[in-house]
Amino acid sequence: MNIYLHVEISARELDSKLLLATLAAAKGHEVLVSNLSEILNGFKLGVLKPGIYHTKSLTPSKMKIDRHQNIVNLNCKITSIDEENGLGKRSDDKFERKRYSDITLSQSSAVFGWGDDDVETLKKIFPDHSQKIYKTGSPRVDLWRSDLSDYWANPIGMPKKPYLLVASNMGSIGMKSFDENFKSTSDAGYFQRDPDMVKKVFFRTAEDFKKMYEFIEAIKYVAKNNNGYDIVFRPHPEEKIKAWEIFLQGVPNTHVIRQDSITSWVKNAFAVMHNGCTTAIETLVSGKPLLTYSPFEMEYADEFFNSLGYNIKSKEELSLKANSLFDNINIKTTDHKKINYTEINELISRKLFIDQNETSAEKIIKIWESLDDKNLSKLNNWTKFYLLLKAINFMRLCRNILGKLFPNNFKHLRKNYKFPTFRKDDIQSRINKFKHLFGLKEDLECKFLSDRTVLIKKK
Repeated sequence: MNIYLHVEISARELDSKLLLATLAAAKGHEVLVSNLSEILNGFKLGVLKPGIYHTKSLTPSKMKIDRHQNIVNLNCKITSIDEENGLGKRSDDKFERKRYSDITLSQSSAVFGWGDDDVETLKKIFPDHSQKIYKTGSPRVDLWRSDLSDYWANPIGMPKKPYLLVASNMGSIGMKSFDENFKSTSDAGYFQRDPDMVKKVFFRTAEDFKKMYEFIEAIKYVAKNNNGYDIVFRPHPEEKIKAWEIFLQGVPNTHVIRQDSITSWVKNAFAVMHNGCTTAIETLVSGKPLLTYSPFEMEYADEFFNSLGYNIKSKEELSLKANSLFDNINIKTTDHKKINYTEINELISRKLFIDQNETSAEKIIKIWESLDDKNLSKLNNWTKFYLLLKAINFMRLCRNILGKLFPNNFKHLRKNYKFPTFRKDDIQSRINKFKHLFGLKEDLECKFLSDRTVLIKKK
C-alpha cells in the first residue's frame, strides 16, 4: 500500500512520522515522508499513484477543501490527526468547530483522536461521521513514553551542566508579522467560524508581549541566582530565534537553541518552565518536574496547561523552586524511570490515550490497512517521481537565486523555516533506532528523492 505522510513542522512532527513510516514499511508498505508541495506536485502531475494521504489537519478553509477534493478524486483516501491537538482548550467545543466541518470529515476516511476528550466532542458535534473517528492516541505521545526513551540522544548544543528548560509559546514574535498572520487566519475562515476570535487575536497578542517581558526578566533573575545550572531557552518552531537571541543577549549561562525535537530537550532537562505550552503535558508524561510561571493574571491563558505542575507567581519563587529541584536531583542517574500511566492526573488521562500494550502508531497502521483496496497498492515509478522532484527543485533554486539578486521583485519567496532540509545520516539513524526499539528484523531501505522527501520501504 502507498502511504503519503505530510509533515508541516518538522521539529514537531518528523519523529512521529518516521515512527509511522518505519513500522508501516516493516509490514510491506511503501511510505513517503515529505512536505506538502512535493506530494501535491506528484499528485497534480499524475506521477504518484493512489494511496493513503495522511495530513496534519482537516481545517475547513476553501483552499484545503478544494485540495482534499482533488486528492479524493484521484482515488486516494485521506486520514488525519490534528497536530494542533487542542489539548489546552477550555470546556467548550470551539476548537473542534474551527478545525473540522461536515465537508472535511466527509472527504476523509479516518480521523484519529488524541484521547477521550477530542474523540467524544467530535462524535457529538458530527454524529454522521462517528464511525470514522477513532481513539488511537498520537504517535507524538508514543515518543514521550519511558519505554521509548532510548530513542532520544543528547540534543545538539546541549550544555555540559544540568539545565532548566524554558519552553516558549509566544506567537507574537512569529516569522510572519501580525498583519500577515491576521490575513492568513482570515483567509482560512477562522473569523467567519468564530467572530469573537478577532478581538481575541488583538488582546491575546497584547497579553503575549507582557508575558514575554516577564519571562525575560525571570530568566535574567534565575540566571544570576541559581546554584550552578544552565538555562536552555527553546523558542517555538514558529518564533523568530534571532529576536530571542537579542532579548537574552548577555544573560549568563543561558542558551537560545531550537535544534532537535522538544522531546529530546525535555528528556535531558532537570525541570521544565512554561506558560500555556503543550510541553507541559509532555513534561509530566516524561516524569519531569514542571514549573508553570504565571506572574500576572491572564485573560487569555491556556488554563488547562497552566493548571499543571508547580504554580509559580514571582521570579524569586521561581528561583527558589528551581534551585530546590536542582539540589535534590541525582544528576548521575541515567536509568529511565518507568512511568505508570494509569496514575497520571485524571484530566491528562482524558486528554491523552496511552495504551501500554500497543503504540498509537501501531493502531493507526491497522486502521490504514483496513482501508486498503486494490487502488491503494498500485506500484509507483519512484525513478520518475525522483526526476520530477529534481526538475522542480532546479526551478526553485533558480527562483531563489533571482530572489537574492532582485529582492524587491521576489518578496513572496520565503525560507521554509518550518521544514529544514533532511540530513541523510540523521534520518537513517532515527529509522535504525526505531528498528532496534521495536525489534524489527526487516531490511528497510531509505531513498532520498529530494532534500525534503524520503521513501521508506522494504529492500
